[in-house]
Amino acid sequence: MSGFVATGRAGRLALTARLAAARRAVELLDRKQRALAVESERLDLAAARAADTFEQAAHTAASWLWRSVSLDGHRGLSASVASTDANVTVDYGVTMGVRHPTRAYLDFAPRPEPLGSSALMYTDRAHRAALLAAVQLAAAQRAVGLIRAELALTRQQQRALETRWIPKLDRRLTEVEQRIDEAELEENLRLRWAAAHRQEEQR
Repeated sequence: MSGFVATGRAGRLALTARLAAARRAVELLDRKQRALAVESERLDLAAARAADTFEQAAHTAASWLWRSVSLDGHRGLSASVASTDANVTVDYGVTMGVRHPTRAYLDFAPRPEPLGSSALMYTDRAHRAALLAAVQLAAAQRAVGLIRAELALTRQQQRALETRWIPKLDRRLTEVEQRIDEAELEENLRLRWAAAHRQEEQR
């Protein structure tokens, strides 16, 4: 309401319109908050499942790594490591105006099978699975963070409207209506006085 001074009937109309808009905004924010809360809960569960998947994959990769070191030694393991890159692809979706990751993929460059025991092959596969699980966990956690941040902002905006903006508009509207009533009362008294004065003059 900074810089806005509402007076008279025009002011009352403007304040009434602002008050109605603020109340509609509260309704919209409440609906948005409910939708974001549902999505946040769903993403929390998805992130928890992704964390479990990553922990299991990391444990499996560590187990195969220990077997590879036992069978092929550190030199054999180092020699089997290929200098290939993995490309990450992230799909995005939009929930209530919030863009967030929905899925993540890994694309590994082709590479020959590692030389050495069969444990090296399983170690390589297990570490690829663990890396994919880590990327998917990161995407899930990012989605949770973005939705939670928007949910907190929505709650803050709704609370500001409900506790500050709408009460201020209500108080201002009450003041304007009181002034209008007072002005109308004064005008009625003035008109009555003028009518009574004319009647006295006509006698």
